[in-house]
Amino acid sequence: MAFHGAGRQTVGDLFPGSELGHKYFCVNSSCGAPSTGLSATPCLTGPTAPAGTPRHPTALGGSAGGGAAVPQPYSNPASEVPSPAEMEPDRPIGYGAFGVVWAVTDPRDGRKVALKKMPNVFQNLVSCKRVFRELRMLCFFKHDNVLSALDILQPPQIDCFEEIYVITELMQSDLHKVIVSPQPLTTDHIKVFLYQILRGLKYLHSAGILHRDIKPGNLLVNSNCLLKICDFGLARVEEPDPSRHMTQEVVTQYYRAPEVLMGCRHYGSAIDVWSVGCIFAELLGRRILFQAQSPIQQLDLITDLLGTPPLSALSAACEGAKAHILRGPHKPPSLSVLYMLSDGATHEAVHLLCRMLVFDPTKRISGSDALSHPYLDEGRLRYHTCMCQCCYSVPSGRVYTRDFEPVAERPFSHSYENSMLSVWQGKELIHRFITEHQQGKRVPLCINPQSAAFKTFIRSTAWHSSKVSRKEER
Repeated sequence: MAFHGAGRQTVGDLFPGSELGHKYFCVNSSCGAPSTGLSATPCLTGPTAPAGTPRHPTALGGSAGGGAAVPQPYSNPASEVPSPAEMEPDRPIGYGAFGVVWAVTDPRDGRKVALKKMPNVFQNLVSCKRVFRELRMLCFFKHDNVLSALDILQPPQIDCFEEIYVITELMQSDLHKVIVSPQPLTTDHIKVFLYQILRGLKYLHSAGILHRDIKPGNLLVNSNCLLKICDFGLARVEEPDPSRHMTQEVVTQYYRAPEVLMGCRHYGSAIDVWSVGCIFAELLGRRILFQAQSPIQQLDLITDLLGTPPLSALSAACEGAKAHILRGPHKPPSLSVLYMLSDGATHEAVHLLCRMLVFDPTKRISGSDALSHPYLDEGRLRYHTCMCQCCYSVPSGRVYTRDFEPVAERPFSHSYENSMLSVWQGKELIHRFITEHQQGKRVPLCINPQSAAFKTFIRSTAWHSSKVSRKEER
């Protein structure tokens, strides 16, 4: 199938002819030897899966072969000749709370990539820590269903260092555009999408990372149904100390877990699973499951479906939220309405959905356990027989990896934040991190601020920033 995103605004061909390296980017050839292309994301394999893990694709009808996978000899896409579709004009493709993303051409190999600008990095210490955390995460990730940094543009001298530019893989669309489009979604599409979301989420949670803003717009997809989780501007490391308070200003409201809506001061990875449950229902019904105008109304819609929660599920709620629920009439659960979402809402689908949409986070299914649900067996089969990079084909059949859903090799560490006591210290740490990250790699790129292309990019950024500021003032 082919997905078609929303209409794109064309801003003209910013990198024509043979002057690719001098229009938008400057190539610093004195810093290293040129490379033939972008590095492919490495495949992760792990030890033999323990008992109780999901069934092997061969047990679900896959080709014979089996056994542990060795690195698959696939072609590096960066070394191939760009197709006509990839030679589209450079254009803005997304605006977020913490940056602007453009589709641009990498002058080193002519490939289309995504360029994310992180502005206003050093306004204050909180912003500095947030950006550095996101930057380090993007460089840390090594997973097929999680977006990672391909490169970071070379920073100027530290006195002029004010913003950061990160290059990532360019994806064709996102799940929100797919859901609202007239593109038909079959049960197979839903299963393979949900499988990849949970597969990426398991990896993030194994590294101790909470995404805290899982929503369809932050799930990038390609026309071959490959999916990657993106936008880690609100992500943070899981807090093991329940006495330490965590911010409530997380997760887009429609996908916000009830414990966050009720003002719980501490939460864990279960908030991401709730968001995935809301997305699962949205894929089935092609509409937002809990679409309210305010957090209180959001909570009311949740209790309309799940029923009035028991007192044990309200123990960590703030007094106002607890009083709001208890003074209302008792509501019985009405989970049977989930069968009306679509023909794809089968018993297996609704059972998994009900395990995700549990009011009490301590009883909500984990992302890892959700992957073992029978509903996702077919999604796993389809993904590993034709989409993944951890399995490969030989003349006798398909050779599967031992570990279908790998975890992170190590937890993500944020101990570096302890040494960030001022904005200037943060600037020095980030500058050093980017410089060290580039050593021994490809020819570094930096922005050419005199180019017309860059000025167009800046104008779009400035326009968006002023628009966001006006909204915040209202």
